[in-house]
Amino acid sequence: MIYQLKRKQILKSDLETMWNFVSSPKNLPRITPTYMNFNITSKDLKDDMYPGMLISYTVTPVLGIPMSWLTEITHVSDKKYFVDEQRYGPYAMWHHQHFIEPHKDGILMTDIVTYKMPLGILGRIAHWLFVKRQLNSIFNYRFQKMEEIFNSNK
Repeated sequence: MIYQLKRKQILKSDLETMWNFVSSPKNLPRITPTYMNFNITSKDLKDDMYPGMLISYTVTPVLGIPMSWLTEITHVSDKKYFVDEQRYGPYAMWHHQHFIEPHKDGILMTDIVTYKMPLGILGRIAHWLFVKRQLNSIFNYRFQKMEEIFNSNK
């Protein structure tokens, strides 16, 4: 079974600033919940994203058990969108599209994650029991952090 998570958010920013933030892998720890223990393990990671870029990291999504994850940036259209796909990690398939576009109130950011669980029926049960809830929690956290960074009145 293939699952999909979609999120949209309007952020008070300009296209250049938003692109520079979302397209830099170095900002991922800033918008990932601390309980995930997200740690980029890639050496000499470039600031500018490009097709073919590989990003490795570790996360501890379940019971504090560390997992390695490797994603590849497969598509990039400057100041419009990029796609990352899991090459190694906890999912049977992971395809994450990140879009930004001008909006009358700033920038409309859209995330579309299409994924498949491993392990057949066991994966579907895990999805129903906790994976779906956890992914929603992670993206809720990301939404809140982006609100704080771009929409707060500080």
